[in-house]
Amino acid sequence: MQQETEADVRSDKADATMPRKLSGFISRMGRGHQALLVLLSVLLFAVGILPLEVQRRIVNDATQGASLNAILALVAAYLALVLSEGGIKLVLNVYRGWIGEVAIRWLRMVVIDAGERHAEGLTTVAEGIEMSIVLAEAEPVGGFVGTSITEPVLQAGVLLAVGSYMIYLQPLLALAVIAVFVPQAILVPVLQGLINQRVKTKITVMRHLSEEMVDHSSPKSPKHQAARVQRLFSTNMSIYKLKYSLNFLMNLMFQLGYAGIFALGGYYVITGKIEIGTVVAFIAGLNKVSDPWGALVDWYRDLRVTQVKYELIRDASALDQRPSSGGAN
Repeated sequence: MQQETEADVRSDKADATMPRKLSGFISRMGRGHQALLVLLSVLLFAVGILPLEVQRRIVNDATQGASLNAILALVAAYLALVLSEGGIKLVLNVYRGWIGEVAIRWLRMVVIDAGERHAEGLTTVAEGIEMSIVLAEAEPVGGFVGTSITEPVLQAGVLLAVGSYMIYLQPLLALAVIAVFVPQAILVPVLQGLINQRVKTKITVMRHLSEEMVDHSSPKSPKHQAARVQRLFSTNMSIYKLKYSLNFLMNLMFQLGYAGIFALGGYYVITGKIEIGTVVAFIAGLNKVSDPWGALVDWYRDLRVTQVKYELIRDASALDQRPSSGGAN
């Protein structure tokens, strides 16, 4: 596999044309690998749903006077499922990391090779952009390739499986859980659009910083650099405010979901409509979906941001050879 990858890199150096869209770049990095990752993801969320049912049965058997051997057998089954889930997740994460690193290397080699082919006519502006891409911008874009398809498949699969299980156990309690996600589904795209605007500004300013670090000919360079550093600070702070405000709202929604389960579930237990094990399963279920939902939101954020970053790298991959405009901000 390693030899094939190195051959691909050498071949790509002869044709350093980046696909027009991020989806084309992901496809170019290997459809076969993505298919294997999807299979691992499906297996992972299929195995991941089973511990919830085992937990419910353990609690119910313990409260209904089942034998110790029966409970220990369920505990052993639970441990086996947890170990299986962890092992599959380990393989999946390492595999995704490898694919991401291959994509990062490809991007860097394409930019470096383009710089070598245009070395004679390369301007300081292009040198600065090349430095920025090779050192910083390629990593998040290439790293996204490993999770681009498997992450939504895995996390959406977990959400669907756990949600279906909850509806099967108690539809009204499941509605309390579903209500947690509705406001978030509305807020995330809106706030992410605002974050993307700031990310694009940040990358542009960082490139101008790199340009000035290569070209010191402008007498106003120190003044411009100080202004750019300040602009980076302000842009990053605005990103933090948007990002963590969204995190706060998401956490609040989940806590309201727990409150709904406690209130409605407690009422059903008191009135004898459900067993205590069902409430435990719902609490565990909401806890189990909080991570995949958060991961799905993070994936959406990464997708939108990576699309912006990829387009900027693609547009700069020709290494602009026009004269530098030192005063650009």
